[in-house]
Amino acid sequence: MPVTPTASPAQARQNMVDTLLHLQKEWGMPEISDRVASVLRKVPRHVFVPEVSLDEAYAPDYAPPIRRAEDGLVTSSMSAVRVQAMMLDQAGLEPGMRVLEIGSGGYNAALIAELVGSTGEVTTIDIDPEVTDRARRYLDEAGYQDVRVVTGDADTGVPEFAPYDRIIVTVRAWDLPPAWIAQLTETGRLITPMRLRGVNRTVAFDRIDGHLVSRPDHHLTVFVPMQGAGAHEERGIAVQGNEIALYSAEEPVDVSALRKALHGPRKEFWSGVEFTHPDRLHLWIASHADRYALLHVAEDVLEHGPAGPLARQPVPVVLADDGSVAVRTKRALGEGRFEIGVFAYGPQGERAAQDYIDVLRAWERHDGSMARIEVWPSGTPETDLPTDRVRVLDKAHTRTVLAWT
Repeated sequence: MPVTPTASPAQARQNMVDTLLHLQKEWGMPEISDRVASVLRKVPRHVFVPEVSLDEAYAPDYAPPIRRAEDGLVTSSMSAVRVQAMMLDQAGLEPGMRVLEIGSGGYNAALIAELVGSTGEVTTIDIDPEVTDRARRYLDEAGYQDVRVVTGDADTGVPEFAPYDRIIVTVRAWDLPPAWIAQLTETGRLITPMRLRGVNRTVAFDRIDGHLVSRPDHHLTVFVPMQGAGAHEERGIAVQGNEIALYSAEEPVDVSALRKALHGPRKEFWSGVEFTHPDRLHLWIASHADRYALLHVAEDVLEHGPAGPLARQPVPVVLADDGSVAVRTKRALGEGRFEIGVFAYGPQGERAAQDYIDVLRAWERHDGSMARIEVWPSGTPETDLPTDRVRVLDKAHTRTVLAWT
């Protein structure tokens, strides 16, 4: 249900919400509450992105770029309204709440201001003065003079207005700075995009006894990465020029052996497992597979790439010590159904493939519930972490626990 050309901003907003509600019903997208739908109909999104057309401003899946680096890379963008609506519902905002937003486009802060009302407080921070100057200008123009706009490194939060009932992060965080948790109220909630072994998720965390525990409604999203002290550059390993690269590998990789394996004979193994809930499945694989990584294949070589012609995104793989690799694939069963399989390359590829198949069949036996994600302070001893943990990801400030129950 596309957004049709409109005669007025008010009609554009109504069309946008109608489209979101249609997608929610037809595609099983996250439910949009009446309160969030109401503020989406009210706040003039186009004021915050005057560079784009009215139809683009109100297109549910379009994320207008706000700032680019010299090389053209987008360093700041306004999130797609579909994602903003989802995160606002994850936040569960109520009148009178005090909210910190990290990443300042202006529009999202205006939506938050409407939800917390005149008795609430909204502070938004960004490291880029051009972004904050822009946010301040358009917030004033749209009538949201009470929203505080702060220029600074969000790694330290904004302590002068803490504590916050909610912290909403609109950039991808590789780690969670201690300041964010410290500046939450004892019963506060943090909503943030995260990267977990290469898997992107936007997670709502409740603060419980000094650490964070995810709520069950985390979703696949894509955000620009955080800048400043919290920046984390993820470099790929070139396997074959610009055509094939490996990401998120946590152990050394023998690139020449991997390249040789990928150019050698291939064995196919089929799991008998249907390809359902792909987002949850990817996080399951990232949680359970050892020597895990992501294999990215350029679009112009997809037809003959290691994962076969059906792979359109970076594919989770399992590596072996000798450079052998097992690559997830799928084959059509008809009527929109697919079976998951594994392609094995290299001398130890068959062994890696069997390990992979075991992970996939365990997924089929699982009840399909989402992972529980917990974030604990760095240095927390193993004995204090949840006993049902599947994997622990150690980062500079935190220990992130992945658990499936």
